[in-house]
Amino acid sequence: MAVGVLALQGSFNEHIAALRKLGVKGVEIRKPEQLEQVGSLIIPGGESTTMAKLAEYHNLFPALREFVKLGKPVWGTCAGLIFLANKAVGQKTGGQELVGGLDCTVHRNFFGSQIQSFETELSVPELAAKEGGPETFRGVFIRAPAILEVGPKVEVLADYPVPSGKLLDSISALEAPQENAGSEKKVIVAVKQGNLLGTAFHPELTADTRWHSYFLKMTSEVREEASSSISVAGGEDTSSNEQLGNDLPIYQ
Repeated sequence: MAVGVLALQGSFNEHIAALRKLGVKGVEIRKPEQLEQVGSLIIPGGESTTMAKLAEYHNLFPALREFVKLGKPVWGTCAGLIFLANKAVGQKTGGQELVGGLDCTVHRNFFGSQIQSFETELSVPELAAKEGGPETFRGVFIRAPAILEVGPKVEVLADYPVPSGKLLDSISALEAPQENAGSEKKVIVAVKQGNLLGTAFHPELTADTRWHSYFLKMTSEVREEASSSISVAGGEDTSSNEQLGNDLPIYQ
């Protein structure tokens, strides 16, 4: 099945090109009904406030939340990561609407303005273990967010060291104790939770397609699990079916 790419604004063409390199068709998504045509979705980087306003205009938020709740794989890069977070800080007055699902707190534009964008080598042992290649990945950070806090079910895939003073300034918006957060002197820049993947950087702006391949394998695994559940449910009574429903992930 084709992979949907939210195409309201931002680097959706670059994601589609990366998928094409892997032999997969990317479908531009701009309307709620188009989500029915795809089994997974990428929310690209861009200007998060603008993307949120366009998503609201097209009435996409209810459909996006339902897509996540159904357990379909969704990957958010940069602005897309902000969309998927349960909580965002450092926002403009009034904030922006979020899709949610990822049990984390994201700081919007943590790394600063456009002129403070940068590239760096990130340690990515989990990605290298699954996809091969080097133990590092070239992270492209453009007005990038960072993850300040994650829940117990969130797997951290990459982090990045920052000056403790900058981290403490950002942590001041959280309820978590400052000394615990500041002692590590790192922010999280890539996470996975069930069917959701989030990166603060832009893999689509590099020639390295390993993150896209990683997401496609997530998609295949979810599809296989769904098929297994259907097979099991077909051989069980109603009470068993209800139990399967209770085991599905629940998102706030």
